[in-house]
Amino acid sequence: MPDSYLRQSGLAHLALGTRAVADRGEAGVAMKEVPFKGLVNLRGKPGDKQFLAAAEKALGTPLPLEPNTAAAKGEVTVLWLSPEEWLVITPDDGPRMADKLLGALSGLHVSVVDVSESRTCIHLTGPQARKVMMKAGPLDVHPRNFAVGHCAQTHLAKALTTIHHVSESEQDGPAYDIYVLRSFSDYLWRWLEDAGREYGVAVLTQA
Repeated sequence: MPDSYLRQSGLAHLALGTRAVADRGEAGVAMKEVPFKGLVNLRGKPGDKQFLAAAEKALGTPLPLEPNTAAAKGEVTVLWLSPEEWLVITPDDGPRMADKLLGALSGLHVSVVDVSESRTCIHLTGPQARKVMMKAGPLDVHPRNFAVGHCAQTHLAKALTTIHHVSESEQDGPAYDIYVLRSFSDYLWRWLEDAGREYGVAVLTQA
């Protein structure tokens, strides 16, 4: 990880803070960047009970084994990516989480890689957020197919992403965390903002 004073988010150059508001008001869509999350790619054998137990002890939650689901405990969220692969998400400090997993899983046939600096997170929410998602890619985001707690790797506007449906309410609509490579983050942000323009777009503060 670079020194903290050298770190810049994937979208820092857009100066989103100069446009940010505390709530979306009448806008149908709200967006914000959630930078500097700790992201650790974990691979292992789900049939190995020792691996599952050690991972659960380190993370505080069992690994999700059902395809396209997530598990969470406290500030740790784990997304299922494939039968032998997960994305571990923490508020920050991916290297510390990677070290914790490496220590807990020592001697087992696993892969633990800190990928925090390679990606950023775009948070998309609002009553019309689902319509924007429907414009962007092939994933069926109807709530009966992609409910709260579901996740998926898919293309949005041709950018490879990992999407987590984090919440939904009648007033605020669905909320999605979209993890995208930094090199595609500018393009995807602009695409999503343009797609939401007909509904009104608010840029939210990061807090």
